[in-house]
Amino acid sequence: MTTSATHGTGGPTENALRRALRRARDGVSLDVAEAAVLLQARGEHLEDLSASAARVRDAGLEAAGRPGVITYSKSVFVPLTRLCRDKCHYCTFVTVPGKLRRAGHGMFMSPDEVLDIARRGAALGCKEALITLGDKPEDRWPEAREWLDAHGYDDTIAYVRAISIRILEETGLLPHLNPGVLTWTDFQRLKPVAPSMGMMLETTATRLWSEPGGPHHGSPDKEPAVRLRVLEDAGRSSVPFTSGLLIGIGETYEERAESLFALRKVSRAHHGIQELIIQNFRAKPDTAMRGMPDAELDELVATVAVARHLLGPSACLQAPPNLVDAEYGRLIAAGIDDWGGVSPLTIDHVNPERPWPQIDELAEQSRAAGFALRERLCVYPEFVRRGEPWLDPRLRPHVAALADPETGLARPDVLPQGLPWQEPDEAFTASGRTDLHRTIDTEGRTGDRRADFDEVYGDWDALREAAAPGMVPERIDTDVREALRTAADDPTRLTDAEALALLHADGPALDALCRIADDVRKSAVGDDVTYIVTRNINFTNVCYTGCRFCAFAQRRTDADAYTLSLDQVADRAQQAWDVGAVEVCMQGGIHPDLPGTAYFDIARAVKERVPGLHVHAFSPMEVVNGATRTGMSIREWLTAAKEAGLDTIPGTAAEILDDEVRWILTKGKLPAATWTEVVTTAHELGIRSSSTMMYGHVDQPRHWLGHLRTLADIQRRTGGFTEFVTLPFVHTNAPVYLAGIARPGPTVRDNRAVTAMARLLLHPWIPNIQTSWVKLGAEGAAEMLRSGANDLGGTLMEETISRMAGSSYGSYKSVRDLVAVAEAAGRPAKPRTTLYGEVPEERRRAAEASDGHLPELLPVLD
Repeated sequence: MTTSATHGTGGPTENALRRALRRARDGVSLDVAEAAVLLQARGEHLEDLSASAARVRDAGLEAAGRPGVITYSKSVFVPLTRLCRDKCHYCTFVTVPGKLRRAGHGMFMSPDEVLDIARRGAALGCKEALITLGDKPEDRWPEAREWLDAHGYDDTIAYVRAISIRILEETGLLPHLNPGVLTWTDFQRLKPVAPSMGMMLETTATRLWSEPGGPHHGSPDKEPAVRLRVLEDAGRSSVPFTSGLLIGIGETYEERAESLFALRKVSRAHHGIQELIIQNFRAKPDTAMRGMPDAELDELVATVAVARHLLGPSACLQAPPNLVDAEYGRLIAAGIDDWGGVSPLTIDHVNPERPWPQIDELAEQSRAAGFALRERLCVYPEFVRRGEPWLDPRLRPHVAALADPETGLARPDVLPQGLPWQEPDEAFTASGRTDLHRTIDTEGRTGDRRADFDEVYGDWDALREAAAPGMVPERIDTDVREALRTAADDPTRLTDAEALALLHADGPALDALCRIADDVRKSAVGDDVTYIVTRNINFTNVCYTGCRFCAFAQRRTDADAYTLSLDQVADRAQQAWDVGAVEVCMQGGIHPDLPGTAYFDIARAVKERVPGLHVHAFSPMEVVNGATRTGMSIREWLTAAKEAGLDTIPGTAAEILDDEVRWILTKGKLPAATWTEVVTTAHELGIRSSSTMMYGHVDQPRHWLGHLRTLADIQRRTGGFTEFVTLPFVHTNAPVYLAGIARPGPTVRDNRAVTAMARLLLHPWIPNIQTSWVKLGAEGAAEMLRSGANDLGGTLMEETISRMAGSSYGSYKSVRDLVAVAEAAGRPAKPRTTLYGEVPEERRRAAEASDGHLPELLPVLD
């Protein structure tokens, strides 16, 4: 049986308590059962537990350079809307439209109301605007939807973003956002306007959400799995995030311990949880839980102490001072190091019956316990000092104006003043070096990994644990011979079981599979091996996304970092046109200084210089980056990009369209569903795309099958894919390989099976299957042409991404080189356009005259 934390029935044995206390004192790792025992410590045992927790806290403060300091944030509380789609049984913050109308309030606070509070707070020295609101009120209340429509906002998040910008520009306060459950895309929209965000986990006890009568029953946003996903997405997006527990709402001690372990797991994986709040339940009148007893002070103290032991010395722990009846000393003794937001102006709208203590009183109580009270910003000092990627460049001036550059704490003598919220100046200043296609091994970097290898990508141990299940091959019982018969007869009738068996084929079965795929290729597109005279232009490699397979991305200060100017992009496009190119393929890192409109400028620069050149540019990740930075929808952004000169988009950033794999491969890249949304929206707008799959890392054939089925489904609906490109994982310099997690790329068997099955599973929807000479070399590409592929891709002229990853197959191929690869496969070669059309005679002659070679490569700096 479990023990009720709320009612405190039963309890651990004396021996169990003593053993757990000894392990805590000795700094030994605790398990869930031991943590649950310690949560029940009382009397002398609780004093013992608190003392050891305080020592852990003190060691952390010493290491952080602020020994003997307890922090708080001077803030104003802005209840942007009290409407919510959830129905938590203890909440008095949320109300209904009728009550708001009767009180003379709108469905949302108006900008004038918000700014009035913010300006008065700024005059009092407040530096944080805590913006709190209900979850997605427009999904439940038509009145909320009407208000948003009337004021020109697509959704509540759009209003949160807009009001945050106004707060920054007109008052200088820093927004800390608590909008409830957010998607990955929501984080991208809000990160540029707020240095920190938060959402309480509250509990991982699913029964409190799923069972009738539970405190969260009927509240879709309180499902623990949903809330844990929000915490993961915040970490992936490098958002300094506040979370915590609400104790005493009916959870058992074991469930409370499990919740702490879940928070620790997320914190370790992404290093993004800036503070944990341990909040005690207080029953409120006029709620369904008004008869529930309050969580006792001993419960709170024990939970704080256990949290300190589990989260360790570097964690920041907060307990709201207005909920503890002035028992500040016991919380300090248990290991907190922060009092949270305290306002000299506004009430705590979530707990309106509990006024904030006076700051002078907090200082005195802290001093009595041997601590100095210091003001911090809403974003914790560790993240202020870390800078990128945790702070968006557009927020750096606002944070720097209020932060002590040495400590990262607030400058108490400074009053906030409004500053422009704008894109960084001179986004296209040329910098760095672009000879990486040939000199990466001899100049620049001197090691195989970045200096911040152990910090920038998340926790490698957590990733190894997450990757382990996916790395285990599964047993295949389906008859391969029967699957081959189905494939030869009609590949569209292949079942998942048959397809999976073929993806595992080897030896004579693999040879037979490749022959079948090659026959299907011949009947679908003929014998011609197509290629395109194109130039790659990677306009910057500065990127802070944190993809763990990528060796291309650099910090702006790294030896191999570079950024091209608009003129340099246009010069490269002109040079490509002169040697017969029909296309430029342009992609770059997610440079924090590039505005969302930079992509329009790049496309426009090429079209103005070379109107006849096809612009194939901007991966779905870049599309989302552009859209979120501008505040536009994906559809609006793509429409504007098309007007600027964008013709098609590359279907890169797909990797494997399975989030189980994606979150191991990448830290902050877009989820599979968002990738699908981008490409389908592009197709609907008449912007076609390629499709890709990168394989051979932490994936298995079942992931390949799911990926190919997803692409086929999209193509059946939109018809927008021009081709499918196989991208074998290049492991040599990839961080996820160097950390010992990924395989060393796919085998020859894998490459043949993937190429053949791509032909069969995408037939007849995607007729063109491209192999990558950059990653496989000429012989490997020729083998893929005998396994179902019909396209060799492009001449590229200047390839950098695979080269930096460790590919040894060069950075360009001449037209003669590509023709030779086709001949090695016994097939004729034929040039094509991006859309697989006929190449104009003038372009053919120009390419033949130059052989697709550039006369010289242009440097970054003149």
